[in-house]
Amino acid sequence: MEQRIGSSSQPLEGAGFDPAFIPGLTSPASGRTEDDGPEKEPEVAEAEDAGEAEDASPEPEESAETSPSEPEEADVDGPVFEASDRRARMVADHRGVRLSLDDQECEFRWDEIGAVETETARFGKRYTVTVHTPDRRWYPIEIEAPARSHFKEWDEQLDAVLDAYFEEDAG
Repeated sequence: MEQRIGSSSQPLEGAGFDPAFIPGLTSPASGRTEDDGPEKEPEVAEAEDAGEAEDASPEPEESAETSPSEPEEADVDGPVFEASDRRARMVADHRGVRLSLDDQECEFRWDEIGAVETETARFGKRYTVTVHTPDRRWYPIEIEAPARSHFKEWDEQLDAVLDAYFEEDAG
């Protein structure tokens, strides 16, 4: 009869022991086996090969992307709203709404937006824009204005963009 040296109990898994554990979305880190190591190496090699292939031809892709978008930008003369501070930035134009905070960015096309809400702080210079999606999610961003007098100007510019591009459903 063989006996194992060490503990016979399996490590506990779940959100109580691993805050990053989300059942169904990610596998727990402790569930890995020794066989995972060698299988990962070919994936890394494939990713490196793909990276080399991408590095070999970035110019045609970039030029293909920039050439169609340049005329598109030039053809559209509609209103544009842009507000930013040292960390946050918001742009609303014919393509939709783009929010960025530090190194995080998100972009919403006009058909993905359910509502756009603005709010100003009672005291201070924070201008909050919240983008609501039809699936009941919201994405707020706070932008610090140089002065409180910019709030009215920003509201007027954003309203002009929303009037031009945003179509509300009738029912």
